[in-house]
Amino acid sequence: GAIYLGLMTGGTMGSAATWVTVILFSEVTRRAMKTMSKGNLIVLLHAAGVMMAGSALIPGGPFGGLVYRAFLVTSDAARDMGMRDYFPTWWCPKPDSPAITERMLFHKDWLVPALILAFVSIIGLVNKYTLGYFFFRLCSDVEQLPFPLAPISAQGALALADSTKKSDELEAEEQEVDEEGNRVFSKWRIFSLGSAIGIAFGLIQVGVPAITGLFLDKPVFLIPQPYLDTTTVTEVLLPATPTGMVIDPGIILMGMVLPFWAVVGSFSAIVTTLILNPILHFSEVLVQWQPGMNTVNTSFVNSIDFWMSFGFGTSAAIAVISIFSTLRDVFRRGREARRQANAATANAAVVTDSRQAAVGSLWKTPDIGRGDYPMVFAIIGYLLAAAAMVALCNHLVPGILGFLIVFTCIYNPFISYINARLLGLTGQAVDIPFIREGCYILSGYNKLDIWLAPIPIANYGGMAQSFRVNELTGVRFSSLMTADVVALPVLYILSFVFWSFIWKSNAIPSDIFPAAQLNWELSAKSTTLLYSATFHPEAEAAGMVGAAEAASRFADTEFAKAL
Repeated sequence: GAIYLGLMTGGTMGSAATWVTVILFSEVTRRAMKTMSKGNLIVLLHAAGVMMAGSALIPGGPFGGLVYRAFLVTSDAARDMGMRDYFPTWWCPKPDSPAITERMLFHKDWLVPALILAFVSIIGLVNKYTLGYFFFRLCSDVEQLPFPLAPISAQGALALADSTKKSDELEAEEQEVDEEGNRVFSKWRIFSLGSAIGIAFGLIQVGVPAITGLFLDKPVFLIPQPYLDTTTVTEVLLPATPTGMVIDPGIILMGMVLPFWAVVGSFSAIVTTLILNPILHFSEVLVQWQPGMNTVNTSFVNSIDFWMSFGFGTSAAIAVISIFSTLRDVFRRGREARRQANAATANAAVVTDSRQAAVGSLWKTPDIGRGDYPMVFAIIGYLLAAAAMVALCNHLVPGILGFLIVFTCIYNPFISYINARLLGLTGQAVDIPFIREGCYILSGYNKLDIWLAPIPIANYGGMAQSFRVNELTGVRFSSLMTADVVALPVLYILSFVFWSFIWKSNAIPSDIFPAAQLNWELSAKSTTLLYSATFHPEAEAAGMVGAAEAASRFADTEFAKAL
């Protein structure tokens, strides 16, 4: 379902699928005269979330990424950039391989890419429960940071209890009133109403094309997918401006719950773009746009002419502002914490909090029912996982060992700790924009391989807050670990089966999957443009070059011209 929905409409089932899974299991247990505890529901919700791995662009688990790779190496964008024959076989089979021409995932040419994909997933899981756990213990247990957003996230899990209530309990809730005398409505009934509306709309949006596609060469879309393209209609009034309309009631409902200023900000950005693009066109900034271009081509050429470089600049500015504001909050909260500590010392306060007494030491394993494990296991586990990733990437892309060591031993722990601490103090997160792209470009590497290798650049700071949320809900860490270990292989098996069937049945993208036809084309153009920053076919055999020569070659690339 998630694969079909993403390819056809560009949407994603996301949290909806996880909720449906929980509801189905709760109904099964109810008919078995059993009830699911809060811990059972949260673990099940976590496992369902793992099973829904993917995005709107490439839904349905890891093998969707392999299908996208097959499209990318045979795309017009890769051909126009001259990259078609330079993609390594450990990333994707050759364009003329039967694995691609006959659309077969069950082929020997996919074995190495699939094994690398699985290996990276396992390493990511290990890092999650090693480095992420380390910073949780450090920031939550030792430094006693409050994690202000963790209780809010934990309360969201309590809504699951409604799905296990009986009808008489729900009726009793309908008679309740809040402190202001307003009637309280059950979350379960509101959820059911939303589900009914979604089913009715889904029958029109997805059901009709699915049914008509069985006996017609081209399915009938009562609602244009993924959006109604009006760029060619409005080009006289709004030249060089991509316009369109997404017909989806979910967006309207989302606008009802978003903060007011978030909606105002989005609306202001849209209006500003509608005004600014024609001005930039008449000012000869957006020079590549031509009348008759659709939304995809208009967006791409505008990105090359102006918006890509503008995005780099704004991202850097936002990062600087975010770092400044969060560091200011850190220092302010640090001063408050020191004042409180000094006051407690002056009053000779005695620590009576059993949790604080049990978890105060970083190296002592707490025994408070959370499922903690020795910290030395976490450190050794991360070092082994990092060494394995460095060895793999150095084998795939020789000559960048220094970058790999810096990322795994310095950058990843540094950015993870910064984010874990920020989440613990302010609930905010920060990232350094384009660190990956900048390092690749400055490396002097001349091949595509560096963009395709699973370079271990990651931020595990968010896991500190996730562990804190799980602690507040009373779920043992070992239970979540078990759920991950079970769900991951199941995800790979189901992803392989469903993607093999869908890809073999119809080409992806094609007229049957209009969202993929538009989104994958735009993604391929943007991706190959970025890859061109280090792509020099005439110097492929040279490997690494000096800084001066690398700068000269970079200046001649399509990516540099776009900047």
